[in-house]
Amino acid sequence: MSENILFVRLAAAVLATLLLAGCAPKDGETVVVATDATRPPMEMVDEKKKIVGFDIDLMEAIARKGGFEAEFRNTERNAMFVGLLLGTYDAVISSVSITEDRKKTMDFSDPYINAGQVLVVQKDTQDVAEIADLRGESVGAQIGTTGAVEIQKVSGVTLKTYDDLGFAMQDLAAGRIAGVVCDTPAAADFALRNESCKDELKIVGQPFTEELYGIAVRKGNKELLDKINAGLAAVKKAGTIEKLEKKWLR
Repeated sequence: MSENILFVRLAAAVLATLLLAGCAPKDGETVVVATDATRPPMEMVDEKKKIVGFDIDLMEAIARKGGFEAEFRNTERNAMFVGLLLGTYDAVISSVSITEDRKKTMDFSDPYINAGQVLVVQKDTQDVAEIADLRGESVGAQIGTTGAVEIQKVSGVTLKTYDDLGFAMQDLAAGRIAGVVCDTPAAADFALRNESCKDELKIVGQPFTEELYGIAVRKGNKELLDKINAGLAAVKKAGTIEKLEKKWLR
């Protein structure tokens, strides 16, 4: 991946800086958290110009349990990772999948959600919980995505691809296809919040692929990572994740 190549090159240049910067804030101090607020409902800017979303609520809850303050910075996606590496930001929460490539250049918290692929259908559809229940029908996905791959695995279902996921959702709302497969946050955005189709669609079943999201910190910043993981564990124990899923994703 091109972003990983960039991270590796920067890591070589700033390794000494990272080692010096790898300490956690003291209790009550501020952790600067980068997010790319263009991925609703996980992170977005509302009408009051405030950064909101699942990830934001979660990080604020983690901060309360972990004994620190979270200060969010809305940052372009590649820039937030570079900023993390260089010490501009202490952490990143922004629908970031935990991958082996990324683990080479940053450390991750424990996973906090599986944002894998889900099936979206019309709201009045009954007895459908998975792609196989739509045999004999056409199911849409954005071209080149995991969703398209998953549809092709099911015999008897016809894949219809789209350049833009929004077009697939519009076709679904109009009844031109029987379902759409996409990742959980995107599904929630269209099924719950998009004015053109939110009253027509619903998510069925559970995610059927694994795409685990985590909070990233600079490589070697174990003290901060421990604080975040402790806060996350407390949040999970309190049932906050389930509450946030109901608020933002269901």
